[in-house]
Amino acid sequence: MKHDLLVIGGGSAGLAAARTAVARGARPLMVTDGPPGGDCTFTGCVPSKTLIEAAARDDDFATGIRRVREAVARIAGTEDETALAGEGIEVLRGRAVFRSPREAEVEGRVLAANRVVIATGSEPRIPPIRGLDDLDYLTTDTVFELDALPRRLAVLGGGAIGCELAQAFARFGAEVTVVEAQERLLPGEDAEASRVLADRFKAEGITVRTGVSAARARQLEGRCRLEFDGGEPVATDRVLVAVGRAPVTAGLGLRAAGVAVEENGAIRTDDHLATTSPPGIYAAGDVTGRSLFTHAAHLMGRIATDNALRKGRRRRFLASSIPRVIFTSPEVAQVGPTEEQAARTDSDARMAYLPMSEVDRAIAAGRTDGFVKIIAARRPWLGTLGGGRVLGATIVGERAGELIHEIALARQTGMFTGRLAQTTHAYPTHAVAVQQAAAQFFTEYGGRRAHLVRSSAD
Repeated sequence: MKHDLLVIGGGSAGLAAARTAVARGARPLMVTDGPPGGDCTFTGCVPSKTLIEAAARDDDFATGIRRVREAVARIAGTEDETALAGEGIEVLRGRAVFRSPREAEVEGRVLAANRVVIATGSEPRIPPIRGLDDLDYLTTDTVFELDALPRRLAVLGGGAIGCELAQAFARFGAEVTVVEAQERLLPGEDAEASRVLADRFKAEGITVRTGVSAARARQLEGRCRLEFDGGEPVATDRVLVAVGRAPVTAGLGLRAAGVAVEENGAIRTDDHLATTSPPGIYAAGDVTGRSLFTHAAHLMGRIATDNALRKGRRRRFLASSIPRVIFTSPEVAQVGPTEEQAARTDSDARMAYLPMSEVDRAIAAGRTDGFVKIIAARRPWLGTLGGGRVLGATIVGERAGELIHEIALARQTGMFTGRLAQTTHAYPTHAVAVQQAAAQFFTEYGGRRAHLVRSSAD
């Protein structure tokens, strides 16, 4: 059978690419060297969020791991080869290697590759720490294979996944230490959000070491020891490496295809997700190095397929309105720039701030950590009329991951803050906080008015 589109990779981006091809009346062939579903289903979103939920319910670790495996199996069953065949997607197991810009080989089978979407995803990045390879260290891909809870766990990396898993393991009863090379947890997020989470970690007994990097790792009598250039060493039973992810591009034969890669290994793409190869080869998802989120990968897969198959005007991928959520407790959600970023790029932008301690539903629930920050920019010709155009927001608190979508929609549609303030929100909900914060662009609310953004140094 002749295929209209070759999809290399079976994760979120690859599945979206193949399903979009079917929706367009095309015949896709998906090549994957692992089961369809990829990282999100087997080692990422599904297992991590299941474990986090189990820890929040006070399940024991054995129950949590059992729930993880049940959830993975249930979701994987909806996207395996049999399920995809029923959708019109042929799946070929194996690793694809380009032989030329128009040919790829899979286990000795040569495939025509006139239209291709490369969606091979990413893998855990391992830092160059002396002695680390001698440890039986865990990664975000292998941590869910544990059957017993480590008594002590050191987490290398204080980013999103490091913080999520650190808190989950601490709630199961492990003694957890988080080590972050930057000066604060969540270094890419709002500085106040980092402080709120650091305070919560301290209250929950999680040790945080920031501004330090592990220089050496040692295996001593069944225990691990992390040593630093400065400060006391950390003794632990297991080490979890969570310092980020690297694009999977090695061994694909990209040079033969004429596909260029960045210094970090990511495939170089333009805003249409086209590679630098001859026309017809696109890339989507983590392998591009853009927006390393499952929902972003899904969107990229759809856009890449649309552009590969259509004639005429092509769609662009814009990451600016894609929300991101860190599933700690409290949750940290963000869309658009942080206040610090806005202060650097748009000094006329204004910010409204509301602490969760003044939100009735948060008070009723007894979970008042966090805040809402809404940032608005002046509009051409209209200035601050209508409160200005919604630029983004940071929300920290209970269900922040749900609340952020109202702001994402506002940013995507160019909405002005007046629409958020005028829309009646059900009381008492957490979402009322968005309306109350938006009101500050027009009047004093709770003793606060929107003010100019400022950097953390101000």
